[in-house]
Formats: sequence, C-alpha cells, structure tokens
Amino acid sequence: MSRRIEIVEVGPRDGLQNEKTLLEVEQKLELIRRLEDAGARRMEVVSFVNPKRVPQMAGAEEIMAALPKTSGRSRIGLVLNQRGWDRCVEAKCDEANVVVCATDGFGIRNQGASVAEQVDALGAIVAARRLEDPPISVTVSVAFGCPFDGEVPEERVVEIVRAAADMRVAEIALADTIGVADPWTVRKRVEAARKAAGKTPLRLHFHDTRNTGLANAFAGVEAGVDVLDASVGGLGGCPFAPNATGNVGTEDLVYMLERAGFETGYDLGKLIGIGKWVSDLLGKAPAASLTKAGPFPLPKPAAA
Repeated sequence: MSRRIEIVEVGPRDGLQNEKTLLEVEQKLELIRRLEDAGARRMEVVSFVNPKRVPQMAGAEEIMAALPKTSGRSRIGLVLNQRGWDRCVEAKCDEANVVVCATDGFGIRNQGASVAEQVDALGAIVAARRLEDPPISVTVSVAFGCPFDGEVPEERVVEIVRAAADMRVAEIALADTIGVADPWTVRKRVEAARKAAGKTPLRLHFHDTRNTGLANAFAGVEAGVDVLDASVGGLGGCPFAPNATGNVGTEDLVYMLERAGFETGYDLGKLIGIGKWVSDLLGKAPAASLTKAGPFPLPKPAAA
C-alpha cells in the first residue's frame, strides 16, 4: 500500500490542555521543534482561548512569534469564536481550526454557545476572512457522543458538515471527543459526512478513552479518509469533558499504518523518544503502547 496518510499532530494543543502540570513557553516550543524534526508537517500548536479558563494554553502569541514561517509546515491555531479568530490572524497562524460542537450541552460548557450560535459564529468568521488570512478548517466536536446530552444523532452531524461545506471551508473534521465511537459507526458516519461535504476533505480525530481509538482510525482509513489527528505519547483530554482521556498516540498510529505499508513521513524512533520526554516533563507515564513495547522488527544491535 503506497497510499499516504497525513497525520496532524495535536500534542502541543490537545495533548497539553488537560494536564495539571503547566509547561513553560520554551518547553512547548521545544516540544514543537522536536515533533517537526520527527516529521510533523501539520501541527496544532496553540489554542486561542481564555488562559484564565484553560491556563495550559497560555502563551499562544509568544509561541507563534517564536516560530518562523517555514515552507512545507503548517502551524495551526484552535479558534472557538470571533475573538479567537482575530487573535489567530494577528498571530499569523498558517491555519485556523474552528470548533463547532455537535450538542448544545457540550457547546454551552465548552464555549458558551448553542449549536446554532456556533454555526452562526463560524459563518461570521468565514465572512470576515480576507485572502491573506489563514485557511479555515472546522472540527465538529462530540460528533459521536456527548458526556452531557448522550447519543448524538447522525443527522445533527450531517447538518453541521453541510453548513460548513456550504461556507467553503478548507477541511472538516469529525471528533470523537470523549472516545465513545466504534469502527462500524465511524464508517457509517464518514459515509454520511462525505455526501454532505461534497468535495471538502474530511479529517478524523479520535480519543482512546475506551480502547477503540486505533480500531476507529483503521475504520476511517478503510472508509477513505486520508487525514487523521494524533497526539505524541497518547496525551490529551478536554477540561470540559469528564473522564475524557488521551488521544490516539502518534507512535501507535504511525506503527499501525506503516506496518501495513502506508506512508506517514514520521520517524517512529524519534516519536517514541519524544513521548517519553514530554511525559517525564508532565510527571506521568506515556499512554502510547509503542513507548512500552517498542517497534517491530527490533533494531539489530550494532556490530562490535
């Protein structure tokens, strides 16, 4: 299989936003640099949220100012509202990822707005975008289940995807924010979203809360999706989603895909080292399985 799968690294944003230990700006920059050295070409590096609500995401402007524009690399900023968009533009992010929650329960807790209000806010951001501004992607959070409103109807997700596609955004992601999806639902929801999205590319974002993350990623690839999010070390979680643990580990996803013959462009050995390093900084064990088991086949020992 020579098909290339693009992995968007979200460790510096989603991986850190729920951690008790707060990293300094320079430590976050070191994480970003190490990940780019390991092959990351698209990466969520900052979130333009209120640092009083999410102190882990403080220093977004400082981080972007310290990252020079680099050909072939895209540093993405997460945006929840018009204020976040303005900050993202001012900080000169390469992309803006706007979040629209699929339920009122989650949307009100996460960003103080209902689904309808978030779709309207997305429309205002798209309307305000100038040619020189960063392209806009949309992530539909809790697209497979909500901790407050329960099951999320497929029709709701399709409505949001269709609205975003009609606005001609660059990409639409479906996020399993609390890790409740299964591979069969993923396939079905991807098929429905593709019909609604038309020519707009789809991306998938999985958490491994219930040990289904890799299976869901497999189902997404089998359904034809070529872009997946992952977080080094399996770090991650949402401050506003109870018991939402980490993302699919970038190491684990790279191993599974490259073992099957897909191309990702990542250096697996470097990813494993980064997962250990950043987990040590946070005072925790890495959640990614590859950190414990290592790659296969094992590297041959150097000749004496």
